[in-house]
Amino acid sequence: MARSPRAVFVTLLACTLLAGLTSGAQAVRGSSQRGTAAPAVLAPAKPKGTAPTTVGVQKVLAAAMKDPSLGRHHGVYVYDASRGKAVYSAGIATGFVPASTMKLLTTVSALETMGPDHTFTTKVVRSGSGSIILVGGGDPLLTTKRVTDPLDFPPRASLQELAVSTATALEADGITSVTLGYDAGLFTGPAANAKWEPKYLTEGIAARTSALWVNEGRMTPGMAKRATSPAQAAASAFALQLRAAGITVAKAIKPAVAASSGEDVAQVHSASLGDIVEYVNLHSDNDGAEVLLRHVGLATDNGGSYAGGITGVRTTLTKLGLNVSKARIEDGSGLSRTNQVPLDLLAGAVRVAASPDKPQLRHLLTGLPVAGFTGSLEDRFASPGTSAGTGLVRAKTGTLTGVHSLAGLVRTTSGTVLVFAVATDTAPPAKALDARAALDRASAALSTCGCTS
Repeated sequence: MARSPRAVFVTLLACTLLAGLTSGAQAVRGSSQRGTAAPAVLAPAKPKGTAPTTVGVQKVLAAAMKDPSLGRHHGVYVYDASRGKAVYSAGIATGFVPASTMKLLTTVSALETMGPDHTFTTKVVRSGSGSIILVGGGDPLLTTKRVTDPLDFPPRASLQELAVSTATALEADGITSVTLGYDAGLFTGPAANAKWEPKYLTEGIAARTSALWVNEGRMTPGMAKRATSPAQAAASAFALQLRAAGITVAKAIKPAVAASSGEDVAQVHSASLGDIVEYVNLHSDNDGAEVLLRHVGLATDNGGSYAGGITGVRTTLTKLGLNVSKARIEDGSGLSRTNQVPLDLLAGAVRVAASPDKPQLRHLLTGLPVAGFTGSLEDRFASPGTSAGTGLVRAKTGTLTGVHSLAGLVRTTSGTVLVFAVATDTAPPAKALDARAALDRASAALSTCGCTS
């Protein structure tokens, strides 16, 4: 999705705020045509502001957290990232249904296990005379056709590019006619999570997860309807692209197993994992999160099933120093209502990504939606009492019926960086907008907070 100029500016502005997590960042300055220095866009960020107190944080949050639209089970957790200590919490004795804030746990695990520069490869290999196999590498953002919009983020690999390269290589060997198979064996186990509601698949809320798909399993790009067999649909789309590139492809296209010793004909590479993580969190991409979950399973030697991914996430979070003993993790996207996650664990994913000794996790922060400007927060922070957080709060959203959550960070007026998680999973459905507004007010209040008394 293209970023508007306004959104790009605020993202850069917020990144300047984040720079102060590890060192003092200098103010951004511009110059006019006459060479005169413009005023600072931001005051220089300080490594530490005035230390907030528990009482101070409690006071600024009190009004928002008393909103009746939040229901009986709601809570908040606030951590001072500038000093490395928890400041305030309330209502966190039990875990919460996290909804899409679960993606923070999945994506931080992906970054930790594979690194932000990792890419996923979709390739074509030879399989005997005149036979080729399309092999899926688990690229979550693979498209049918090449995207030409320079503002589209992130840049994506396409079957069109792969087909052109394949046709060129085949024709160089004098081959103009092939049979085509496809291999999606990188991922294993059920394609759909047993903990999801059945309507998620039928209504296109989620796809059947596959190591080989295009347009996230959609029958038509941008539309909800998903393919029953995403791999078969991807192979059929690839055949069309090969034919357009001048190669005759036999009508029958069947599953196959590519030999590990098979000769590569052509390949395309995904965007970097860091960029994919930014996209998944910015747009709350359920399908991308489920693909990354399975990659975490593979990277931790637990296999490419969703069960293996869950084991891998738990292991990785533990290695990062986070306590998962009270968490029930059922998927990578947060679609399952059986997930139960403590708020300090959700905030913990943001906390470790902000750690000076974990630069490989920084894409978790830079991909967080900016309040009032980007991603799933673009249309938020417009109700009374929330404007102070616009452009300053960066947080992952979570939404299911009766469930609303935010987890992210904000810099206070005194310069302190606060990591927070705030949630309810008992909001009356008729009060959904009021509940979201209450959470927005809570995080906006932190942005105005000196929080010293």
